[in-house]
Amino acid sequence: MSNKIIENSSVLVTGGAGFIGSNLCERLIEQDNKVVCLDNFSTGKKENISKLLSNGNFNLIEGDIRDIEVCKRATLNIDYVLHQAALGSVPRSIDDPITTNEVNISGFLNMLVAVKDSGIKRFVYACSSSTYGDHKSLPKIEENIGNPLSPYAVTKYVNELYAKVFSDLYGIETIGLRYFNVFGPRQSPDGQYAAAIPKFANALINHSSPNIHGDGLQSRDFTFIENVIQMNQIAVLSKQKEALGQIFNVAYGNSTSVNELFNILRELLGKYDNSILNIQPTYGPTRQGDVKHSLASIDKAKTILGYVPKYDIRIGLEKSIEWYWQELSNVTA
Repeated sequence: MSNKIIENSSVLVTGGAGFIGSNLCERLIEQDNKVVCLDNFSTGKKENISKLLSNGNFNLIEGDIRDIEVCKRATLNIDYVLHQAALGSVPRSIDDPITTNEVNISGFLNMLVAVKDSGIKRFVYACSSSTYGDHKSLPKIEENIGNPLSPYAVTKYVNELYAKVFSDLYGIETIGLRYFNVFGPRQSPDGQYAAAIPKFANALINHSSPNIHGDGLQSRDFTFIENVIQMNQIAVLSKQKEALGQIFNVAYGNSTSVNELFNILRELLGKYDNSILNIQPTYGPTRQGDVKHSLASIDKAKTILGYVPKYDIRIGLEKSIEWYWQELSNVTA
């Protein structure tokens, strides 16, 4: 079941110019689908989809999910929606909770209404492992969540509640995917809210010391983008009725400390430039709203959806580093 792919369908990818969204768009186009990408480029980048713009099966709508009319236009004649659009980042939500709420909750509700009114078959949407909040037990099991630790976590939990209500009230087939620390090609190293892996890679390529928040012993279930693409496809195509209205963890099912992550990145980049092997990280204060440890149980996804992730963190980092080296060493050369 896990090898099923979406073919010959019309798919809307919201946030399609972002890191995850653009990888989804590219794969869907390769598989002979018609793809509509909706993005306002607040965090997405046009260069992420530049190779797709000339493809007759790819349609870009530049617009904002906070505009219900834009959402309705984007969902016309669509079979499936992969909703990736959101204002990510825990620190960003602490700095600006109002915009985070407007995009992640009001925008999400707009999309649900548009999907309902358009009669779309299925709505698969991105959730977040931040929803587990202060729940201490590991691994994280979908049904056991704690209190949210940031405005971002609140918004992503509200998404799950809204999706379930729309599923129950209106019969929309919704499936939520709780992403755990996704990484891979096209993940931007720029800006204060960039994720750890591209930031570390960028610093090392530039021969500077990456900054680690806290002691580096905090751990995450780092998840390569290919596993996420696989999960989105099987969620769209699953015929299991018990999957509908449900939430599934999307991860590899292993945890890696931030210190271990740094060491792997340094080793891999050292193959391109051995002076990188001498770089040490610097340590700063722990970030507000961060959880100490995160590890996913993927048993539910395996049992109901047939999800079997193919890429562990090392294989994923090897593929990602090749991309980062090409992109960032050219910039810094």
